[in-house]
Amino acid sequence: MDEAGRRLGSRRLPEGLIGIRQLHELIAEHAEDPDQVVVGIETDRGLWVGALTAAGYQVFAINPMAAARYRDRHHVSGAKSDASDAKLLADLVRTDRHNHRSVAGDSADAEAIRVLARAHQSLIWTRTRHTNALRNALREYYPAALAAFDDLAHGDALGVLDRAPTPEQGVRLDRPAIQSALKRGGRQRNIAARARQIQAALRTEQLGAPPAVAAAFGATTRATVGIIAELNRQISELETALADHFETHPDADIYRTLPGLGDVLGARVLGEFGDDPNRYTDAKSRRNYAGTSPLTVASGKKRAVLARHVRNRRLYDAIDQWSFCAISNSPGSRAFYDHRRAAGDTHHQALRALGNRLVGILHGCLRHHTPYNEHTAWAHRMAPAA
Repeated sequence: MDEAGRRLGSRRLPEGLIGIRQLHELIAEHAEDPDQVVVGIETDRGLWVGALTAAGYQVFAINPMAAARYRDRHHVSGAKSDASDAKLLADLVRTDRHNHRSVAGDSADAEAIRVLARAHQSLIWTRTRHTNALRNALREYYPAALAAFDDLAHGDALGVLDRAPTPEQGVRLDRPAIQSALKRGGRQRNIAARARQIQAALRTEQLGAPPAVAAAFGATTRATVGIIAELNRQISELETALADHFETHPDADIYRTLPGLGDVLGARVLGEFGDDPNRYTDAKSRRNYAGTSPLTVASGKKRAVLARHVRNRRLYDAIDQWSFCAISNSPGSRAFYDHRRAAGDTHHQALRALGNRLVGILHGCLRHHTPYNEHTAWAHRMAPAA
């Protein structure tokens, strides 16, 4: 499409090298310089995005939700097709690209950290789902196991439940067998004392399910235990790889100076924010992307300040954990949190406000290439009253 909106060509392209070659050939028939070409696409990563950016085109990644709103400008019937979506994206970047930002120029190192951090976080979420399923199953037939173990993803629980997945087997476990299971689960200290606690819990009187039902549940429990144990191993390996990649990034030293950020959380935050120095024009832009800044809704005489719910879920989750850790490591963060709580905020509201403040501090540190300083960050808020 040209600047006047006239269609110059249309073609359905296959994926891979053949498709991108055909696209370049199609564009070359109408443009002499790659800088003249503006591309709208509904993703900001992938092989095609990398190829389009490498070719020198101006690539704008349009959020699918934003594209859906633009679709309503053309028709309200709800009709949708690939051809109409292609025209919509072309019109959007032709007329409204000043309201959008081009694809960030993140480094390959930042992209690698993002891939590892997301895979690591996804495995943790998967483990949580399986652990919850295991807890629900044990509640149905093996309540003594719930009394013995608080964390079902811990090696103690996995080792013993793999050895005794039914109440009957749990009652018959002697102390040496429990100690052996604890060692297989990775415990190295206080083995005898922990074995006595587990044996006492497994032998308490509990309501029981029929033997056939308990046996069926035992088979599913053993399978789930095996899955969780393997997830633990893969999470540990990914965590090591993530820490290694994060260690080599030029901005890692700045991230680690901020209170509450270690290798894992720091890598998650860096991966989601990216490392393009020009991606965020100011601290407000970074906060808006993080979803920590408040959203103002005003119409007529009505005005409301709300939390943002359309946000990067992975980044927001990392910042929430970051804020929680910061209140234990930074006096300024703790004072800010306590002030918000005293003003009537709930725990999560106060954490969100603290996260918003920490994101702004991070932006300043990265912009000026300086490490975090507690006095610089919080002195203006901790000054004594006149």
